[in-house]
Amino acid sequence: MSKHVVRGGDVAALLERFAQLRKKTRARTGKVFPFVVIQEAGLEGFWIDRVLRNEGIESHVVDPASIATSRRRRRAKTDRIDGEALVRALLAYKRGEPRVCAMVKAPTPEEEDRRRLCRERKVLIAERVRHVNRVKGLLFSQGISGYEPQRRDRRERLDTLQTGDGHLLPDHLKAQVCRELDRLELLLEQIKAVEAERDVLLAAQQVTAPATMLLDIKGIGPEFAAILWSEGLFRHFDNRRQVASYAGLAPTPGRADPSIANRACLKPAIRDCERR
Repeated sequence: MSKHVVRGGDVAALLERFAQLRKKTRARTGKVFPFVVIQEAGLEGFWIDRVLRNEGIESHVVDPASIATSRRRRRAKTDRIDGEALVRALLAYKRGEPRVCAMVKAPTPEEEDRRRLCRERKVLIAERVRHVNRVKGLLFSQGISGYEPQRRDRRERLDTLQTGDGHLLPDHLKAQVCRELDRLELLLEQIKAVEAERDVLLAAQQVTAPATMLLDIKGIGPEFAAILWSEGLFRHFDNRRQVASYAGLAPTPGRADPSIANRACLKPAIRDCERR
């Protein structure tokens, strides 16, 4: 396999390399062959896939965890080895072996953008938990428990707190807790802003839209409906088993049942006990 290095993000250099390869192939064979490109789904998102498709190039985005690797020994990992593995997976996929890897359905720019709200809210909630736990930990080290940083009277209650030995909070500790509360209040405001944008997005959908239909089901709130709509319903499922596997309700193909494995391991031990 020939290897060429292109600086990351340099689309012009990538297309120039494709043009050179097409020119070389035409000079050798007199024919023009289409390009088929494969890339891993990663931190770069799907903008490269969109650029290639706009240029009329067949592009595939693969889930890197779905490519089989050798488990006999510790495997070396380099860009060259990963590139060759991607090419081999693409060749097998084009030969008609669909289970050799899992291709990712690239979302449209609109689909990719609207799921930012749910993901941002998830990050903000995790940060809120960290700040709340940090405040509680600082106060617990002084013998104070029962303080809830998310209550509206958090500032007033902080002035009346006393340590376990009956003293007011030390000045530096109180200043640190106040700064934590400042960051926490900023997070609470950002969470409210994100939830407001989410509600506006859901309200703007038509009556027959999936998000609106999900909200009509009892037990499904705005956040769960937005997550299902933005993260799951844009995907393509061939049957009900794939839907259940995506939701974690059914094992994926090739996954061993742990109960069966446990029974198989217990059989030799049972036979030994019977002999004794």
